[in-house]
Amino acid sequence: MPRHENHHGLVRQGIELIATEEKTLGGQLGRPSGARFRTYERLKRYADDVKDTLFDTQHLRRAIEDIYHYPLRQAAIDILNRQLRSGISDAHLVQRVIELREEGRLCIIHDDEGESQEPRIICSLDSPV
Repeated sequence: MPRHENHHGLVRQGIELIATEEKTLGGQLGRPSGARFRTYERLKRYADDVKDTLFDTQHLRRAIEDIYHYPLRQAAIDILNRQLRSGISDAHLVQRVIELREEGRLCIIHDDEGESQEPRIICSLDSPV
């Protein structure tokens, strides 16, 4: 079966569409008004601000990664929404998120998940038959 003449262009368009949708809709972080999205954005901004300082810790980086890759527990959503509504500072939000993570109350993480949940192209090439 011959490849479509614009095969690579179509694959590029598909990738660009996925990237645009993730930016517009918040990607796997959910709605921009949701606790997960807002917490992730605040922690990411804080991490960028404190990069290469004493406050740039592995605990912070791991919490950011967990929030990006895994859904929040309902209790964490409730706590974070309450904290965000109260106007918590970035530093205090970081501290609270790290505490939740250390207590195992931040994200729903399944041990059997061996692969990333990010979108990926499995195959874009025609295989010879």
